[in-house]
Amino acid sequence: MSLNLTLRPPSDSDGMAVHKLIAECPPLDTNSAYCNLIQCAHFADTSVIAEAAGEAVGFISGHRIPARPDTLFVWQVAVSAQGRGQGLAGRMLADILDRPGSEDIRYLETTVTADNEASWALFESFARKRDTGLERSVMFDREQHFAGTHDTEMLARIGPFEQRTLRSVAH
Repeated sequence: MSLNLTLRPPSDSDGMAVHKLIAECPPLDTNSAYCNLIQCAHFADTSVIAEAAGEAVGFISGHRIPARPDTLFVWQVAVSAQGRGQGLAGRMLADILDRPGSEDIRYLETTVTADNEASWALFESFARKRDTGLERSVMFDREQHFAGTHDTEMLARIGPFEQRTLRSVAH
């Protein structure tokens, strides 16, 4: 069943809905409610919330890397059971990159554990749709960075994206 979805930048009033959504999307790491509130308030320009009938069914938190502002780092992608199977995650990524103010983003980076097939499929598909490459490398090693308590996080780097203007991304 196709949902009637609204995609928009989050606001500070979305923090608790995002916190609840992420908790319902294992194996995503849960953060504090305050962290999700800050994501919604401070990183709205590089994040997106998807709503159906007033309920949060998807969320992507992202930020520009300070030393490389042409790179969007995607922290988490959450899609509720209700929102799955509709290409929602890819639509949310596109929403962030295609909105005004994102024209100078040339790369998307994220970390994914090696066994997370759904996430790899999402980012590989997104790279294909944007007609660009995806490179993989270790970003955070299980032993070196997590003292053996978390799987190694692989860096997925997508890009470069073609330079865009507002005219070329208008829907």
